[in-house]
Amino acid sequence: MVNEPTYSFGSTDNVRCYPLEVQLAGGSQPSSVHGVLLDDEPVAVISNGGGASGVHQHSAVFKDGLLYLAVGDSVACLSLESAKLIWSVKVDLATCFGIYFDEDNTALISHGELEIARLSEVGEILWRQSGSDIFSEGFVLHSKFIEVIDFNKQAYWFRYEDGVSVSP
Repeated sequence: MVNEPTYSFGSTDNVRCYPLEVQLAGGSQPSSVHGVLLDDEPVAVISNGGGASGVHQHSAVFKDGLLYLAVGDSVACLSLESAKLIWSVKVDLATCFGIYFDEDNTALISHGELEIARLSEVGEILWRQSGSDIFSEGFVLHSKFIEVIDFNKQAYWFRYEDGVSVSP
């Protein structure tokens, strides 16, 4: 994945030409634009509103032939084989900081600024939890629970199966 902040949808003047262009926020001004490359070849470019997100280690998860991307306030699922959008879902009121997959719990988890959510393979939000402040100070997938720390250094622990708050 690459950041594409100057990408102009529908233009032939872009540095890269992507066969698939997806604007999750419709025609409104995007806060985030991310390109997907496969073997250095452009596959898809996706934009969204909400809080700005950048490309980093937890911007995407590749699982069973599908790419799950954190972009703006949403997670999008792309098929790289057919270069098409499978689904997208808004996972946070502000920004999705990252997307994670825990093998042992078969859990797709979004780390949002205001909410932690577990997603199904078809883009349904199975559960979501929030805290007293923004989740900006830590995020760890443990074997039995997800640990997240808010701006005030308060720790939260959520079970994978149902999002219920637990003690470690």
